[in-house]
Amino acid sequence: MNIVILGGGFGGLAAANELRQNLTQDTRIIIVDKKDWFMMDLVKLWIIAGSREFETSKKPLENVTKKGIEFINENVTKIDLQNKIVRTSYRRLHYDYLIISLGVELAPEQIPGLKENSLILYDLNDVPRIRDAIRNLKSGKLAMAITGLPYKCPPAPYEAALLIRSVLEEIGTSNSIQMDFYSPTPITLPAGGPQVSEDILQILKSKHIEFHGNCKTISVEQNKLKFESGEADFDLLIAVPPHKVPFVTVDCGLAQLGKFIEVNRTCRTKFDNVYAIGDVNQIMVTDKIAVPKAGIFAEGEGITVARNIISKIKKEAETATFDGKGGCYLEIGKKTAGYIRVDMYADPTPVTELKPPSTDSFAEKEKFEKERLEKWL
Repeated sequence: MNIVILGGGFGGLAAANELRQNLTQDTRIIIVDKKDWFMMDLVKLWIIAGSREFETSKKPLENVTKKGIEFINENVTKIDLQNKIVRTSYRRLHYDYLIISLGVELAPEQIPGLKENSLILYDLNDVPRIRDAIRNLKSGKLAMAITGLPYKCPPAPYEAALLIRSVLEEIGTSNSIQMDFYSPTPITLPAGGPQVSEDILQILKSKHIEFHGNCKTISVEQNKLKFESGEADFDLLIAVPPHKVPFVTVDCGLAQLGKFIEVNRTCRTKFDNVYAIGDVNQIMVTDKIAVPKAGIFAEGEGITVARNIISKIKKEAETATFDGKGGCYLEIGKKTAGYIRVDMYADPTPVTELKPPSTDSFAEKEKFEKERLEKWL
């Protein structure tokens, strides 16, 4: 019996650990990832703030082998759903169950000029450049822009803006730098609802960060953002680019170009024993609201899928469904953070609330990282 998991992120690691703890060793559990390391995306913001380094924050995915989980550090080149085979750069893997947790790919090329005229917030290669650029900017206009929807970890761009403002305050250039935040949405965090969005707006205002809604970016030129209606100047642009699914999921028929893999709360795809979890999927809660792309939800989906696979192998009823509960931290600097609690399936509508920023919530954010690294790796 082979269970193959494509992707060693939140969802993949959570699923693999849940499976291993509940199945005998004659069931092979295999994680395939083109990276040989795992690091939570939240650490990228700490690198920008100067409190962390990549080399000391990443953990080897090879560590899963100590738990009886196999790890293959190769790129997935093809998914053959008819023959139940995954092809990598160097081998063919047969699966009985397949969990696709490949995440999303950044697609700055979808916005003309974006790659050439900005630093990409979610790109690990650009993270140290952002750290250096904000320290070298002595005055002028610093712009942040969300240029595509949906994007992973909805509060993260606002966290980044607040942390950057905190850094500027520490180095003494804050009063000389204007910060503007541009979003294609009318409110800061539609997934969080109107009240949480208003709370975030007030936090931004308190830090002299001006929010501009309904700004859909169509192109970027040197020192100029162009929107469907209007334009804006900048000296430094930090952008969240459009996201896309990995091409292998389109090539095999799981996803369509420009869309994510559509699943329900069981995360089953239309193919037998094939599941999609985390950022690569789309779970609609209502006609207009989807489950946000966030690590905590990928973790919950991974555990849900693992429990149903365990039940199926043991010939028991498959009863697990993703509960839609979780939350995200909103760090604002000086080791202080708020917490956005989310219940996507609350009756009659999703519930979100922002717990006011505190040092306790920042400590909980650090604990969140530490506990999962210890559990998974």
